Amino acid sequence: MGASKSLESSGEVRIKHSLIKNEEEFVVKRKKAVLQCLKNLKISCSRDKVPHIALLGSGGGQRAMVGLLGSLVQLDKAGLLDCILYLSGVSGSTWCMASLYQEPDWSTKLDTVKNKIIERISGPGVSWGDAMAKLKNYYYGKDLFSLTDVWAVLVVTAFVKEIDEHKISEQQDQHNKDPFPIYTMIDKQCKQQRDGDPWFEISPHEAGYSLTGAFVDTSSFGSQFDNGLKKKQQDEIDMLYLQALCGSALADGQEIRNILWKRIKDFFGHSILRIETGMFEEIGKDPNSPPVDKCYQVLMELADMNLSVLNGKDPSEIDKSIRTKLKDLAGGKRQLVFPVQKLNLADKEAAQLYMKQYTMDVCNYLNSWFSFWPFDVCFSICKCMALWLWGRKYDFLHNMADKAVPDALLESETRDYIDAGLLLNSPYLSVLRKERNIDLIISLDFSEGDPFMTVRESAETCNKLKIPFPEVNIPNEDAKKPKDFYVFKGKNAPTVMHIPLFNLGNCGDEIETWWKKYSTFQGAYSPGMIADLMEVAGKNISNNREKLLEQIGAAVGLKKSRH
Repeated sequence: MGASKSLESSGEVRIKHSLIKNEEEFVVKRKKAVLQCLKNLKISCSRDKVPHIALLGSGGGQRAMVGLLGSLVQLDKAGLLDCILYLSGVSGSTWCMASLYQEPDWSTKLDTVKNKIIERISGPGVSWGDAMAKLKNYYYGKDLFSLTDVWAVLVVTAFVKEIDEHKISEQQDQHNKDPFPIYTMIDKQCKQQRDGDPWFEISPHEAGYSLTGAFVDTSSFGSQFDNGLKKKQQDEIDMLYLQALCGSALADGQEIRNILWKRIKDFFGHSILRIETGMFEEIGKDPNSPPVDKCYQVLMELADMNLSVLNGKDPSEIDKSIRTKLKDLAGGKRQLVFPVQKLNLADKEAAQLYMKQYTMDVCNYLNSWFSFWPFDVCFSICKCMALWLWGRKYDFLHNMADKAVPDALLESETRDYIDAGLLLNSPYLSVLRKERNIDLIISLDFSEGDPFMTVRESAETCNKLKIPFPEVNIPNEDAKKPKDFYVFKGKNAPTVMHIPLFNLGNCGDEIETWWKKYSTFQGAYSPGMIADLMEVAGKNISNNREKLLEQIGAAVGLKKSRH
């Protein structure tokens, strides 16, 4: 590992399991606040026995964003917030984190910060003009463009109601009085090939593979590296993009394809308005210029054709219309390469493959005439949809030679990063890094479906990876009617407190009703829905203050006995 040392000192790639020095220093300072908090709670503890407590927020879109905020507000009111050393999130919980960490030392003024966030997410969305400008900036500002850029601008902004252009590395010295934030995602190739290390984390200081111990400075994540040295700088990702990267809401489901094609069609539609507002007046004055309106119509129909096939409807009429328009564009001189074919819609895989090739062909065909803004980005979006390309970034481990890193991570020039909820909807694996020495985990679970899936799967994964984790046993009858507080303990393993969002404690017999009201795939919540969800999530903390206190005290006791 001699090579790694020189790399670490050169400030490029760091291959080491130890925590980066900045995080170590942060932990020392934060533990002083935790110690003071324990004293206020009348829990006797010495400086060297301060427990390491991590708070986890699961995925769950806007439900997780609002649920985490409501829980934190109650932790603050209960005098427990300063016990938390780490705050880590998946997907929707990272949207809440991004909003909080905009504000230096947010936990010292949480009531004010909460009101600001609620006012924003209850207000109007981002305008189409601002969204277009942001997309243009993403498209031309870096080498690699993917659906994550589109998702950020067209979907995430619909929930968070802002374009947050701050960078996470700017937060390095702004949060001395807050828990240490860890945002999580997964490496798509590692997940699919079941090879290497899929668990990826980003903090204000570094980004990298949690279990392998391979990191790069956060401001360099996305830049091009070769053999551990930076070859080409790319701009650091901003917080809007980071929220899309972490919350790319199930980047492999049919439902998401539907949502995204509809959003893209809206986007094309609004772009058409630009023609009427003079965006293409100059082109229009040139008699030899191609008919831009026809190109837009083809793009709209291409979105419709993809939606038809996704929803099992015969697309032949749309196909005919697209071919006619393309023939007119070419003055009859060129044909669409892709042959006409009667689709067997029952064979979903074959139909999807056909549409992938068809979409690529139409875009390449149009590209020869319309290679300027915004058509270039429109074609790019359609191609990314056809290839289902998400979160593509340069691989900072490319061409390195290090036995500590799985070969798969050293060989590829690029990696794709997606929502961690596709593998495990809670960020256990990042806080369970051995060097973080976690004693106690408070798991807030906002997942739809089985309220114990995250904790069960974490136990199984940790068992396979030989990471200490308590055994998880849950009575069968709790699956449909969960209680509001579970504690799992094991020898030489952190204690896990698991809190499902909707439960008998805060919803009584209305659990089903609450789930129907706050399903994952729905539009942004109304102010009333936000207020109700804040309250119900907060009850999980206020109803269990004594139980939380008891487990914090037990963690201190256990730490004393171990020494």
